[in-house]
Amino acid sequence: MSEAGSFSADSGSSGLRLELPSREQDEFGVAVVALDTAGRFVWWGPQAEELFGYCAQEVLGQHVAQLLAHDPDMDLVARQCEQMMETGQSWDGLIPVRNKDGSTRLVEFRYNRLPDKQGDFHALGIATDVSTLRKAEQDLALSTQLIAQSPVALEVLDTDLRYVAVNPAMERIHGLSAKDHLGRGFREVLPSDSVDASEAAVREVLETGRPQVDRYTIGRTPADPDNDHAWSVSVYRLEDPNGQVLGVATSVVDVTDRHGAITAAAQARQRLAQIAEGSARIGTTLDMNQTARELADVAVPELAGLAVVDVLDSALDDRRPATPDSGPALFRTLAVKAAYLAEATGAAGTPDQLVSYAADRLPTQCLRTGQPIVVTRVDEWDLARIARDAGAAAVLASVGIHSYLAMPLAAQGRPLGVLGLMRGRNQPPFNADDVTLAGELASRTAVSLDNARLYQSVRNTAVTLQRSLLPQPTPPESLEIATRYQPAGTSAEVGGDWFDVIPLTQDKTALVVGDVMGSGIDAAATMGRLRTATATLADLGLPPAEVLQRLDKITAGLDPYIATCIYAEYDPHSDRCRIAVAGHLPPALTPAGGLPELLDLPSGAPLGVGGVPFETATVPLRPGDQLVLYTDGLVETRRHAIDERLDLLLRVLDGHDLSLEETCDRLLETLCDPDDHDDVSVLIARPRPRP
Repeated sequence: MSEAGSFSADSGSSGLRLELPSREQDEFGVAVVALDTAGRFVWWGPQAEELFGYCAQEVLGQHVAQLLAHDPDMDLVARQCEQMMETGQSWDGLIPVRNKDGSTRLVEFRYNRLPDKQGDFHALGIATDVSTLRKAEQDLALSTQLIAQSPVALEVLDTDLRYVAVNPAMERIHGLSAKDHLGRGFREVLPSDSVDASEAAVREVLETGRPQVDRYTIGRTPADPDNDHAWSVSVYRLEDPNGQVLGVATSVVDVTDRHGAITAAAQARQRLAQIAEGSARIGTTLDMNQTARELADVAVPELAGLAVVDVLDSALDDRRPATPDSGPALFRTLAVKAAYLAEATGAAGTPDQLVSYAADRLPTQCLRTGQPIVVTRVDEWDLARIARDAGAAAVLASVGIHSYLAMPLAAQGRPLGVLGLMRGRNQPPFNADDVTLAGELASRTAVSLDNARLYQSVRNTAVTLQRSLLPQPTPPESLEIATRYQPAGTSAEVGGDWFDVIPLTQDKTALVVGDVMGSGIDAAATMGRLRTATATLADLGLPPAEVLQRLDKITAGLDPYIATCIYAEYDPHSDRCRIAVAGHLPPALTPAGGLPELLDLPSGAPLGVGGVPFETATVPLRPGDQLVLYTDGLVETRRHAIDERLDLLLRVLDGHDLSLEETCDRLLETLCDPDDHDDVSVLIARPRPRP
């Protein structure tokens, strides 16, 4: 297919074959028709049908003037057609055309006389709707002006990397006119110090077709050879509709101002990253000593060569932390960390050391004012106000401490302590950015320290309350008894576990372990009620199943709580133990000289569910046998299956000739995790040999 198209007719056929570039027909709405020497249509292209509304069957054989022209124009169109066929001269012009639907469309026609293979002449007509053509012309003009007036510098290079076009913005960057660009090679225009990287990027795009977007480059140009500029460069390959590579286009935006702002903000971003890292690393536990060590680890060496975390001694117990209005402040050092100033660690402080700083010392002033203190250049007098004593000041001077920053640690308006930072050797002095970073780290640490302080205080109260609700059982003559209660490792709230050993008539003994689901004061109160109710029901001499049945009704009235419970009644005269279970884990029985096993008992439903009967099972419990009752906190974890944990329980009980107290300790040491969120109760009973 040629650029202009070809037209041919075979002598043996009545049809015509016409080939024109389809892209032009599609984009500009070009309709192609053909006329014979009499002016009748012999070819009607698909675009003609779209333009005029007639299909080929309706048109072929009809005269052009009679079909398309309005009455006043028919004679003119007929004469022009005859004249073109006689003279061979082309004709073009605007003609109002009558469409099939009766509407009128202004169409630009161009006719040329063409011979076919047999020597006969035909007229090739090309028609375009004027509105479509004008829009295309307008779009082209807009595109041209868009490129010319764009503040973004644009250039086009051919496949040999020679300039084909540049816009005025690119002229200004290079300091060369468009004329001076055209035909010149890439290396002839760009400065030699930046051409290698730029050429490599352009050639990669030319070869692969993968565009490069927003590539930053810094350099100088002939327009401003004395100053560096930052550019955002995007390169993409140009192809024609057939996929033929034409070259590459480059857009360039001067981002020097933005680059300067980015450079200025780099340190701020680094500080934010350090703050984010510090936030993730500081306060991972509710332990004040660990939190202080985490702060020191974050500060050294990124922020300082030496870090000291001193906390008010009053903040380490249940007292409200306070700073005296005058006089010395009593601190306890929780953490010291040094990088290259390791020899100064001892002079800076020793963990768990109690130190008193006088009122004129910088740590004391920092704590009392609640403001950071920065000593950009430390002298001998400053060191005397920083160090604990004269000897420590001398050591700090000998290792080259030259800059100091004290940052208060305060939470909820209350002072907790001071973060002391020191720099030496080749580190720069502390500046405003360092103060900002240290302040953020100190603020986050202070919150964690305060949380740890409050946690410990509440936890101490919770443990005291829980233990006060648990009995101190007096072992009956017929049984050896050992009990343990361990609060949850990571919860300050009171748990709902309980155990009890209740003397009954006829030398019998009730053994009880229960667990109220939930935590908090309400759960503890519910536990206290159930323990009291259990003791009362036990005194009635009821069978274990009946005791649980009545406890179930009581618990149902304590909504929303439910509880699990195991109630065992040991009779030393029959060496038997009657047991009923309410949704509780099975007890473990180790016969004297035998292997431990989990008793297969009816599990029942938890107390408070209601409507489910309980059953009493009877098992032998002879002198030397060992019965272990426990709550789920002993064996349940988030990381292991319950069957694995129960197997571990049996392994701990197997093969150890231990006292009951030692067995309790071994169970807690082996099975309890300090990160567990549940409290644990254990009750072990072993019948004594009868006299």
